[in-house]
Amino acid sequence: MDSKQVVGSYKRLSAVERAFRSFKTVDLKVRPVHHRLDKRVRAHVLCCMLAWYVEFHLRRQLAPLLYDDEETPQRPDPVAPAVVSASAKNKAASGINSQGFPVQSFRDLLQHLSCLNRNRIRPKITGQHEFDMLTQPTPVQQEAFRLLKVKP
Repeated sequence: MDSKQVVGSYKRLSAVERAFRSFKTVDLKVRPVHHRLDKRVRAHVLCCMLAWYVEFHLRRQLAPLLYDDEETPQRPDPVAPAVVSASAKNKAASGINSQGFPVQSFRDLLQHLSCLNRNRIRPKITGQHEFDMLTQPTPVQQEAFRLLKVKP
């Protein structure tokens, strides 16, 4: 390995550490589970990695609604500092993306999406059937679902 490859590998290690911290503490809150059997330890690690994989793809799809940089310019020199794109600078300065939606952190967006409810209504009137009532999604929630290609 030459020096550029070593530095690139080291920087990828920091991305893995950030992901581990994210799914263990901040965003996904996958708490440690103490296993003694080899199969259970492997299953727990697999669940953690799957959770991180899902988060990684959610962040990529939801990037327009997040402070995350949507453009990742290639750096010819891995030692050079990362360059922030103009669109990311605009989002950070204004707090609004190019479509006019407010940008927020991943955790805040997940919390906002968790406000959607499906309520089971059981009328007290005899002969009436139960039905589900869905809360109306906000424009930000609708945009998140559109970006994820999910029907609410």
